[in-house]
Amino acid sequence: MAHNNWTEYILGQRWNAVLDIVPAKGNRILMDAMPGSIHSGDDFVINGAGLVYTETTISQFKGFREDGTPEFVRARRAAQYGATIDDFIRIMIEDNNGGYANDWLVGDLNANEIARLELGLKNHPAWRTKDGWYIGSNFPLDPKFIAEETTFDVKKSDQSVYVRKARWEKLMAGNKGLIDAEKAMAFMGDHIDALTGKPGSNANTLCGHAENDPKGIPEFSWGPYYPGGAVSAKATTAALAREFKLWGRMGHPCGEDFIAADFVKNRPEWAWQVPFLKDMKGNPWTLFEGKK
Repeated sequence: MAHNNWTEYILGQRWNAVLDIVPAKGNRILMDAMPGSIHSGDDFVINGAGLVYTETTISQFKGFREDGTPEFVRARRAAQYGATIDDFIRIMIEDNNGGYANDWLVGDLNANEIARLELGLKNHPAWRTKDGWYIGSNFPLDPKFIAEETTFDVKKSDQSVYVRKARWEKLMAGNKGLIDAEKAMAFMGDHIDALTGKPGSNANTLCGHAENDPKGIPEFSWGPYYPGGAVSAKATTAALAREFKLWGRMGHPCGEDFIAADFVKNRPEWAWQVPFLKDMKGNPWTLFEGKK
């Protein structure tokens, strides 16, 4: 399981904690988070029952139920009390308010099974396999879900979400049966733009650099040269997860630095974010271990 966190740099720079939680009831939890959070938010979670999960936000989603249970409550419940993929799906669907729609990528270490749950307000299709892979880069899959709960233009193949989807599919197919932690870490920092087939540093690459992209990411409502993209990356394997271990890298997954003063000098339209916009240095991959 691997995931890089795409968000605004002014926020993502502060998404820099790894929490090892042993609650009074339920499962032990290892997850990345922002300080003060009760759930990951990013979401990259390993629990003591052998459940692992991450997600990719579904952009251009519409729908909300004010009296439902927020995503952060349901996600924490799933982490603390879920032991199987069935548990996870049930907990995430129950009283869903639709306020944060995601494609959840879930694994059950004991059953050797993975799943993809596309969770909207009204629709929640799921796919499961014991021999395959699932990917996500902010795109929905189910036609009914797309038609009823999003404003996606599925014919617009040059959207960042679909360009990255094409790159993911090529990497997965080309590395089937060979994917390990090292490959996952390399994928997180990938700089191939699948639209051109050439190396790049923009919003189309798996290691997102929207700050370099003149088109921004319209499907995120991010304008030109938006200071946002991949702010961290995590990866684990079944063997590592059983030992409560994960690889993590703070900053761009490719290792490049983001220097706020240089960015604002070149893009003064973003000077209003100073002094809260900080440098985001490319740190080395580090193995995080739960306390023994």
